[in-house]
Amino acid sequence: MNRLPTSLKALGLLVVLSAAACTGATNAGTTITVLQLNICHGGMAGCYRGDAVLAKAVEVIESSKPQVLSVNEACSGDVDRLRQALGPARALFVAARDLDGTPTLCRDGVQQYGNIIMVTTTFAGTGEESGTYAAQYTAADGHRELRSWACLHAAELSACTTHLSSDNAPTALAQCQDLMNRVAGYPRPVVVAGDFNLKDQGVPSMRDCDPAGFSRRSDGSVQHLYASDDLSFDQSTSIDMAGTTDHPGRLATLTDP
Repeated sequence: MNRLPTSLKALGLLVVLSAAACTGATNAGTTITVLQLNICHGGMAGCYRGDAVLAKAVEVIESSKPQVLSVNEACSGDVDRLRQALGPARALFVAARDLDGTPTLCRDGVQQYGNIIMVTTTFAGTGEESGTYAAQYTAADGHRELRSWACLHAAELSACTTHLSSDNAPTALAQCQDLMNRVAGYPRPVVVAGDFNLKDQGVPSMRDCDPAGFSRRSDGSVQHLYASDDLSFDQSTSIDMAGTTDHPGRLATLTDP
């Protein structure tokens, strides 16, 4: 797994749309397409299929044309290739961290491992915010990876992403609640997407993270997308990644009524 410098920090997926009170808030009827991907490109997990996943991700991005792209389990070098597929966009990468606080590295030992958030220039601004969670699973039987989150702030659209603990569901829930509490303070509308490593079934479940004032769509497993109640889900569909990763893509279309 690779880690990025502080300047590249950010991500797992959250998307935050600025409130109408903001100068450049989205207009009524504005449609936002959000694409969530977990590409398993770090090279450490059994789902790793090499660079085939990048070719598939590029294909999906070019065909779906999202305004917001959230990518989990990526390498820092993936940013340029995916941004080229997306078109003019602002991008932010956040590395996972080893227990000593240094960036986790991808299989090649050079690139950092983490998450990417991108917003097309139509909606992108200049603000950014990221960090690691207070709750972390650090036992010897885990991946010993410190999980993080990241957001891009803008007048038209703000976007965030995250990848939560896969080793311990209570830890993942605490991280999810931390993030949703933070996002509740952002100007609305708000969208949050990523690999939360929580399912609707089980104890705890993803439902235990659901805050008031938000609706949610899922891939039926661990990838989820939240939207504040002032946004409407028009469509949420699964995308077959043709065996290049163990996660389907998730494409959602939202409208500001």
